[in-house]
Amino acid sequence: MKVFFTILVCKILRFIGKLAGKGSSLPGQIALKLCPDILSRVKLPEYIIAVTGSNGKTSTVEMIAHILMNNGKKVAWNKEGSNQIEGVTTLVLNSATLTGKVKSDILLIESDERFAKYTFKYILPTHYVITNLYRDQLTRNGHPEWVYNAIKDSIHDGTQLILNADDPLVSCFGWGKKDVIWFGADKLSSDTDELVSVYNDGAYCPVCKAPMEYSTHHYNHIGHYSCTKCGYKRQDTKYTITSVDLDKGVMEIDGKYEISLALKSLYNIYNILSAYTVASIVGISGEKIAADMNNYVLKNGRVITFKLGSREGTMLTSKHENSISYDQSIRVASAFSEGCDVMFIVDAVSRKYFTSDVSWLWDIDFEMLNNPNIHQIVLAGKYVNDLAVRFSYTDIPSNKIKLYESIDEAVDYLNSDRKEYIYVITCFSDKGKFLGKVNGD
Repeated sequence: MKVFFTILVCKILRFIGKLAGKGSSLPGQIALKLCPDILSRVKLPEYIIAVTGSNGKTSTVEMIAHILMNNGKKVAWNKEGSNQIEGVTTLVLNSATLTGKVKSDILLIESDERFAKYTFKYILPTHYVITNLYRDQLTRNGHPEWVYNAIKDSIHDGTQLILNADDPLVSCFGWGKKDVIWFGADKLSSDTDELVSVYNDGAYCPVCKAPMEYSTHHYNHIGHYSCTKCGYKRQDTKYTITSVDLDKGVMEIDGKYEISLALKSLYNIYNILSAYTVASIVGISGEKIAADMNNYVLKNGRVITFKLGSREGTMLTSKHENSISYDQSIRVASAFSEGCDVMFIVDAVSRKYFTSDVSWLWDIDFEMLNNPNIHQIVLAGKYVNDLAVRFSYTDIPSNKIKLYESIDEAVDYLNSDRKEYIYVITCFSDKGKFLGKVNGD
């Protein structure tokens, strides 16, 4: 009766929440108070696939769900992105019968990297994807190695790890283990021999702290590495990006499956490869996966196209406090050969907690914008002066940079007779402030 009552309450609260336009955490929070171990009392499906990491969780989970459902699988997944234990509880209970059986072939869970250890105390994933570990939300997460330790506590015997072999810190989870599935990229045409980044988080071996050597860099510390002392190195991959042409917008997986890219970015190809890997494990053919991913446009609001007057543009939501996310979005804009204007908005550092820490701006490689493809740079929001100080340490000509504390005024400036394409780079917390103005709100 306790299980029945808890699930019933969760379903009712979720129904009311949807009518009121509220989030999906509260029903799970109440359910956990009614029955703290409710997740261990529910009958789960054969496949329980979890995804965590600093970047790409939401996008990867969406693409996995898209492929699996396109191929006849019934998938329960947290499409709203509520990824702490309360949101996961809401997902599980609302996907279950009142007697406690989840009515899906696959349970697909996006999990917050810090809180995965609480969720997976009760749910044992059959497969666990870890995408990457970057500097992310310093005030909340501290150093990537601190997050590594948090994720480590969420891994238990009986779970098969699916790891990004090109990330040296992520690869530590599988070091010395046999039953690990590795994914990654061969040397690519866009690679560099030397590090191209403001900082180097791959300088030292995460196992023994000796200097690390790279034979190729995909971006930042992501690449092919080996320790000069203890033998720690990148593992051979089972699922592999064999070539990428970002100019043409195509990638190739395992030497035979070509996928056209709706978003021409390196972090996007890793998200696609993660989804490809999971779908392959579940039993979907490479041909079908490639067809489902061909020119796939994310529905999660991470990439949004818009029109501002007669001008067209794309918004890339790069997490504030995550420099690599910003770097990859800047790469997309900088590669736009037809020429474009770029707008940065930093008006609220976080949706969830107050901080005025903008030290992360100094980790972003804004110098990439100093090229002929970038015509005008517009800086906007409450932290516009912090952005301006950061830009003053680049070689970008000051006459290319416009400053507006008011986002409305910045949008008005862009809504002109200029013809260039517009890229807007900001965070989830600030995107509505731009889109509302574009939509006439």
